[in-house]
This record gives sequence, C-alpha cells and structure tokens, in this order.
Amino acid sequence: MLDPVTLAVLSGRLEQIADEMDATLFRSAFNPIIAEAHDASHGIYDSVTGETLIQGKSGLPIFVGAMSFAVKAVIEKANHDGDLCEGDIYVFNDPYDGGTHLSDFRLVKPIYRSGKIFCFLASVGHYHDVGGNVPGNYNPAATESFQEGVLIPPVKLFKGGVLQQDIIDIMSANSRLPGSLYGDLNGQINALDLGAKRLNELLDQYGEDLVHEATVELKARASKLMRAYISRLPDGEFEAVDWLDNDGISDDPLKIKIKLKISGEKMILDFSDTSPACLGPVNISRSTTVAACYVAMKHVFPEVPANSGVLEPVDFIIDENSILSVKAPKPVGGYTETILRIIDLVFQALALVSPELTNGCAYGTINALSLAGYKKDGSRWVMFSFFGGGHGGHPLGDGLNHGNAPISTATIPPLEILEAAYPIKFREWSLRQDSGGVGENRGGLGAVYEIELLEEEAKAFIFGERSKFAPPGVVGGGDGALNKFSYEHQNEFKSPPLASKMVNISLSKGQAVRLETPGGGGYGKSYNRKIDSVLNDVRLEYISSAMASSEYGVVMNDEGEVDEGKTFASREKIRQTR
Repeated sequence: MLDPVTLAVLSGRLEQIADEMDATLFRSAFNPIIAEAHDASHGIYDSVTGETLIQGKSGLPIFVGAMSFAVKAVIEKANHDGDLCEGDIYVFNDPYDGGTHLSDFRLVKPIYRSGKIFCFLASVGHYHDVGGNVPGNYNPAATESFQEGVLIPPVKLFKGGVLQQDIIDIMSANSRLPGSLYGDLNGQINALDLGAKRLNELLDQYGEDLVHEATVELKARASKLMRAYISRLPDGEFEAVDWLDNDGISDDPLKIKIKLKISGEKMILDFSDTSPACLGPVNISRSTTVAACYVAMKHVFPEVPANSGVLEPVDFIIDENSILSVKAPKPVGGYTETILRIIDLVFQALALVSPELTNGCAYGTINALSLAGYKKDGSRWVMFSFFGGGHGGHPLGDGLNHGNAPISTATIPPLEILEAAYPIKFREWSLRQDSGGVGENRGGLGAVYEIELLEEEAKAFIFGERSKFAPPGVVGGGDGALNKFSYEHQNEFKSPPLASKMVNISLSKGQAVRLETPGGGGYGKSYNRKIDSVLNDVRLEYISSAMASSEYGVVMNDEGEVDEGKTFASREKIRQTR
C-alpha cells in the first residue's frame, strides 16, 4: 500500500510528464491552432487496455476519453500484426476507431522496460489542413468522409526507431499546407521523445512496480470519488432534449435526447431517442460520444482525477444507428458541434437532479471559419480558426464572457497572430451586448467579429450551430442570444440559407465576414438578480437599459438612477408572469 506522500509525488511527476509533452508541442508547432490555441493533448495510457492513466492539464479534455479508444485501436492492430517492438510509433487519424475528426492526428508510442511494454504515450494535435473539399477540413456540405480529408489508419511512422518517410510523403501529398503538417508532426515526435525520456528517468528512480501501483491507485480513487458523488444525487430518471440546427445538407433540425438514470452509485446516460444518422457531417462515433460525456462529468465534478476511473460507474445506451454512433464513411467533420450539444444536455439533465451542481449552457458552437485563396506571388494561404462566446451562469456567479468552448482548455488565437499570419484585418472584435441569458446569475457575453479580406479574392467557409436553437438557461434562467453569421455581398451583409453553414462564399478585397456569437444561458430567475449587479452591467454596456427594464425589472430615470417605485412594481409583475 502506497503512503499518501509517495502517491502525491508520483501523481505530480506523472502529470508533469504529460504537461511537458504539451508544452513541447505548443512551442514547436507550425500551426496556430496548436501553437496558439493549444488544440492538442498528451497522456499516458495502460499497456493492456489503453485506458487513460494520466492526462496533461493543458490539453483538450475531449481527447481524454477519445484517446483511450485510440490507444486500444493501436493495441489491437499490434496484436493482430504481431510485430510491435521498441522504437515503434504509430500514426493515424481514423475518426471511427478512437478518433474525433480527420484533422486530429494521433501518435502512439509504446514504452518498454526490461523487454516488456510498461505503458503507451500518446499525442494528438489538430492539423491545419489534411485535404478534402474545404481548406481547413470543416466541410458543412460533406456527405461522406472522403470529402472531408485523407484518412490514415493506424500505421507505423517509426519501425524500431527508423522513420518511414513514405508515410510522411503520403500525408504531405494530401495537404494544402505540407510545410505546416510536417512541422506539427515533428513537434509531436519531439514531444513523445521527451515524454519517454522523462518517464524512464522516473522509472529508474522509483521502479516500475511502484509507479504502476500508483497508477492503479489513482484510477481506483477516481472511481471511488465518482461513485461517492453519484450516490449523493437522488435516484430517478431525468430527461432533457436539445437540437442541432441542421446537418448542412437539409434544413431539418436534429434531435439529441438524454435520459439520465441514477440508482445508488451508478449512472446511466441513455441517448436511445436521438435522431438517426444523417447525410451531413454532424455525425459522431460512439467513442466521441463517450468522450463528450466524460468532459461534462469533469465540469460538474472537477475534483475527480482525470483518468479512466471517472467513467467506471457510468453506463451508456447509444443507438448504433443514431448520429451519435456512426461508422465509415459517414461524415463526422463537424463533431465539435454535436459534442457541445451533448455537454449541454448533461448540464440540463443534471440541473433537474441537483441545481447547485450545474450551470447554464455555454454558447454551443466553435463557429469553424475558413478563409482561403492565393497571394500575389501564387502561394496558397489558408486561415482556419474558431471563435469564442459566452459561458453559462452558475450557482456561484455570472458566466464567463468571450470564453472558448467547454470541450477544451484551448485559447482563442489573438487577432494580432491571425492578422500577422494571413491577409486579413479585423474591423471589429468586441463583446456582444445583451447576448448573455438573463438570470440571477447572468450568462456570459458572446462576441462580435468582423474580418475584412486584404487579398484580391478568397473563398470563405463557415460551420457553426446555435443559429436556430439558443443556448438554454437552467433553474429558470433565460436563453443566450442566437448565433448569427453574415457575409458582405454587393454592399450589404447577407446570411446563409441554412443559417449556420455555408461553403464557397466569394469575397473580394475589402469585403468582410461577420460573426455574432451566442452568449451563455442564465442561472436562476432574473428578478432575483441584485439591482447593483444589473446597474453595473448597464454601466459596463454588458446589457442595455432596455433589457435591464424588460428582463430584470430594473427601471432607471434619465440620470441613470434607479426608480425604486417603478422597479418594485416591475419586478413583481415579472415574478407573477414567469
């Protein structure tokens, strides 16, 4: 039995290894989505099952659940081929076998000690471009994966420490930006090399048996803690429903429904009454669905260690024919939008179970925007980025303004970086007034981005959500504002026919695209919000005086002071009608 001090030391040392791998890739990546936004992750995984043992704190949480499936896929491949050896590194991006979408490339490396595999190290990063019909790979019009990019199954990038250049040649030939791809791949290789060095140093110091015992204990503690949290919740069944705008092909909304069942120390997440697999690219694989639920659980129970023990007391019911469990070649490029809806649903269901644990839904879309064209010298350029919005109000306060999506700890690339890297100019980057859902604790504000083209011409592509179904509030809180995308054409801004998705938008020099992102959902009744908080929101221009009056019942005179009599009457009216 490990003493608590040694366990804490080993836990910290193992986490530090994963953190150092994260930092190594962030420093060396060519692609701003990895280097600046930190759309990547590293971890340590079980030698037999592929389960997550340790996850870096800087990597994307969505990869924690998914990566264990990826490592398992490598283990199964190696067992079938029977040729795994020291110095091997596998590379692949298969979204149906432990992946997420084709942009996310995974490298998996076995770590040998005394001739046996002790564990696996793994790295995943979002590459700038991997082919397909749309630069940047978020193709809202895709009807099969072949239109989204090149698919690489698990293959050896290194055999016994020897680089297989032909694999790199194939990957580079299928990218519009091969230099960026090579730089990111090399960064991942270096991260794994550093991780192997640091892990071997730790094993030399403490021995394989003690470190293995520590990982077993950390997993057991995560499972025990998760069971304890679940046992405190009331038994019963709780349902929530949310919708995707459309699949990018037809304009029909898609239903995602959760039935949350709690019994003692067990929890069941039942998604059986969800829309069937669709023609467009908002489908996801089963492993991605499980990973999204993991992220939601970590938001609600943040004290639980980040390893596979989190999901041991949780069972899943997912229809194999639904949008949440598809097989190749169903398109999955827009997986981010669907997993964000899953997280929202878990929040909504848990708000019915225990309101003090959850929060209003975040803005619910990454608004994947690509701009692409050719410079005057004939060289190709591709800008891909995602954009922030408001997070939900919660029991302890207001939601975060202009944050990144809750699937990640990534950051939004700063405008200075984007303007330096691409021929664009931001006309506006500001908070969006009145976008946060009203509530005792207000939803965070979305943002306004207006991006002007500086080259002679380019094409724009947008893949978003929440343009028809706003981010819900909880416990009586109001919804956040809807998402709004528009593009400049003939001296006016126009919106896409499908509201949130469109390809091949033609832009000329001086024209712009405009994003107005949603705010987060509110928490609690708006008439319970402190009057001073409402006044401060007005003063900061987070909300208008009109919203202060109509939604919060706070009436101000021409001098901006509270009219106490009218405010009392207005709040009573809101209280009685809502």
